[in-house]
Amino acid sequence: MQLSPFHLAIPVHDLAAARRFYGEVFGLEEGRSSAQWVDFNFYGHQLVIHEHPLTAAQESARTNPVDGHDVPVPHFGIVLSWPEWEALAERLRSFGVQFVIEPYVRFKGQVGEQATMFLLDPCGNALEFKAFQDMGQLFAK
Repeated sequence: MQLSPFHLAIPVHDLAAARRFYGEVFGLEEGRSSAQWVDFNFYGHQLVIHEHPLTAAQESARTNPVDGHDVPVPHFGIVLSWPEWEALAERLRSFGVQFVIEPYVRFKGQVGEQATMFLLDPCGNALEFKAFQDMGQLFAK
């Protein structure tokens, strides 16, 4: 089955800072924009940042425990190939990005073993990037 691109619109209270973060730090291609929003090519998907006052979720992070870490909720991200994930982790480190959860391998030796990392954008939106050595494990129980 071929995946269809998703569309995700998120609030950002500082459009300029978020635009720099997604464009420069991540290196995402910018699409259409206005004075209030910007489209980005998020690994083949459409991510739109919309200028909006700080939300309650951005002000006070909520978490759920997963594999001994406090995972921020809500969050979004993408599943990359292992080499892409490693390259992104290095790129983010080179930009001095502070991680909520440092890059590591979760569920080591178990079903669903995966590389993961969590970070916040400048407006408090949580992102997770992950990779599987075996993509067949993506939905494994």
